[in-house]
Amino acid sequence: MESRRYFAPAKQFLAPPPLLWLDPATSIQPMSRQQMTVLYSGRVQGVGFRYTVKSLTTGFEVAGTVRNLADGRVELQAEGARDELDAFRLAVRESGLGGLIKEEEETFAPASGQFRGFKIVS
Repeated sequence: MESRRYFAPAKQFLAPPPLLWLDPATSIQPMSRQQMTVLYSGRVQGVGFRYTVKSLTTGFEVAGTVRNLADGRVELQAEGARDELDAFRLAVRESGLGGLIKEEEETFAPASGQFRGFKIVS
């Protein structure tokens, strides 16, 4: 009778990753979130502006609101990393809405954390 022996493959031992030593004088800052407020003027009400802005948010890591103002402008408030906010604002302008926008006023402030998701506010 023939006997067979099976050997488990040898385990490969990997060296542990090197320890990362940080200089206590150097601090690692998490990517800071900011709040951006943009006031759009022009022909921005009654043309689907708010719905287009909301649909664009799916491609960005931003949270906030968009709403019509009584004076005919649209207010966009969004929070996220600064580079995301800048890219989002550019996407709004390049989405076909740019021809409707006469003027943009933008301001930045530290994020408040008040937004969850993105909503159209009436």
